[in-house]
Amino acid sequence: MMALLLKWIVPWEFSWVFLASFLLAGVLYWRGARAIGVSLGRRLAFWSGMAIIYLSLHTYLDYYAEHEFFMHRIQQVLLHHLAPLLVVASYPGAVLRAGLPLRWRARVLRPARQSRVWRAVSAVLFNPALATFLFIAFILVWLIPAMQTLAMLDWRIYRFMNWTMLASGFIYWALVLDHRPRPPGRMIPGVRVLSPAITMTPQILAGAIVTFSKTDLYPIFEICGRAFTFNVLTGQLVGGVITWVPAAMIESIGGLLALRQWLALSRRGRIRRDHRLQQRPLVHHT
Repeated sequence: MMALLLKWIVPWEFSWVFLASFLLAGVLYWRGARAIGVSLGRRLAFWSGMAIIYLSLHTYLDYYAEHEFFMHRIQQVLLHHLAPLLVVASYPGAVLRAGLPLRWRARVLRPARQSRVWRAVSAVLFNPALATFLFIAFILVWLIPAMQTLAMLDWRIYRFMNWTMLASGFIYWALVLDHRPRPPGRMIPGVRVLSPAITMTPQILAGAIVTFSKTDLYPIFEICGRAFTFNVLTGQLVGGVITWVPAAMIESIGGLLALRQWLALSRRGRIRRDHRLQQRPLVHHT
């Protein structure tokens, strides 16, 4: 039992960059949660998301993701959909800032956020149209058999694939689950609710194509050596269904969370209305 547990805990491919980033985020959140009041639900969401990220990237699950297509799709759904959604839904920004020493916040974080460089970078990365496009694009690009083959043959492209999935997920869900009105939020509250329905459509189509394909679209997993004795087309069908159904369900949950925020903003009267409509006189026809 202990040997099996150690097999899963020990990373398949160790990464100092990932481990340092993971530990830094964890320590900052732990410090921040002690400094300010954070509900149990938010803490559970954050740590659950972080645990999923670690499980997906730094355990033996990564081995199976490199040797079975359907396991690879599980990893990608976790990285791109579920883990970022959970972390962002915990609204960790203020907690992470509180975890920084006061001197660092005053001398490093505040000037950096007010700099022209940060404003320019954030304006590009958090542009709603671009973030939505990249969120969809990274799902589809890495499903292209040729791109999947490149990622499996070169560890640098493989890691880039995983990081792009994770980063695009964080950026997209940060826009959709923003609890502020616009402005200062970058996406209109109503669009936040509709956006997941738009982004899930291409991946449902892609998942259906993979599911009902009668040919082996990803022979690279045969070259790498399959971890299980699954029939090739059966494994591919399962991978297509994972791309299709669970991913769409997670996005639906994200849309419902955005709807809850929209209703909360509306109840508090924080959604701006068009003043021209408010000032337009009523015309009575006789």
